Amino acid sequence: MSGSVLLFALAVGQLFLALAMAAAAFRILRGPRAQDRVLAMDALYVNSMLLLLVFGIGSGTTLYFEAALVIGLLGFVATVALAKFLMRGEVIE
Repeated sequence: MSGSVLLFALAVGQLFLALAMAAAAFRILRGPRAQDRVLAMDALYVNSMLLLLVFGIGSGTTLYFEAALVIGLLGFVATVALAKFLMRGEVIE
């Protein structure tokens, strides 16, 4: 019983995360300002990281968790670099 509930919850979580990723991709394509696009990219990498975590829970392997960690680190650095570029016009001073 609890196994089927877990599988159902994982499937629903994957569905909602995929919908959130689609909404973020739409905002990247249609965002009126650069700040909107950066924020949408931030949401997209967080959702992809969470989707990998859900896959990892479902499969029981640690490979997905390591990939999610790498995506989290690279996404944070990219968001900080883009925010700094938008504020000052350059990334490295």
